[in-house]
Amino acid sequence: MTSTRLLIVGPQGSGKGTQGVRIAEAYGIPEISTGDIFRANIKEGTELGLKVKAITDAGDLVSDELTGEIVRDRLSQPDAADGFLLDGYPRNIAQLHHLDEFLAERGESLDAVIELAVPREESLKRIALRAGEQGRSDDTEEAIAHRLDIYERQTAPLLAVYGERGIVETIDGVGSLDEITERILAALEARGLVRTAAV
Repeated sequence: MTSTRLLIVGPQGSGKGTQGVRIAEAYGIPEISTGDIFRANIKEGTELGLKVKAITDAGDLVSDELTGEIVRDRLSQPDAADGFLLDGYPRNIAQLHHLDEFLAERGESLDAVIELAVPREESLKRIALRAGEQGRSDDTEEAIAHRLDIYERQTAPLLAVYGERGIVETIDGVGSLDEITERILAALEARGLVRTAAV
């Protein structure tokens, strides 16, 4: 069994959550979304959830320490032993170093970084639609613009680092869900990453 360790990156509204689930299914690996972990805790009203809700409602991001702790714990679960797809972590250079250290301790590294490229206007349009459909309290216009700014300032530099390692696949994130999934799978297969299931 070969292992597949992936990271999916893209601005809010790029569809990375949806694509992440599909790609993880194709490779038989868990999709690990920090946003989903946080939202589940908020829903359950846990101590972590209350902390996170106060931070996200202000349009801010959860601290590197707290996020790193949660991700390391999740990556240590048995289902992630043969690979994983990360969504939402690392989102800045400090977190990238934390992840590098954690994986190096296990003799592992990322196989590929999927970048979903979506124009800012398209992201804004999709998030406005999602806010209406899902009623998410963190999807106000100001909070969205703030998060897109943070993405451009903090997350985009990760792509430069991973790009130097030659592991970034930039995928056009505009099109139908199936078209985008096919583009991602084709790029990963070209890297020799073999999927375990048909999507």
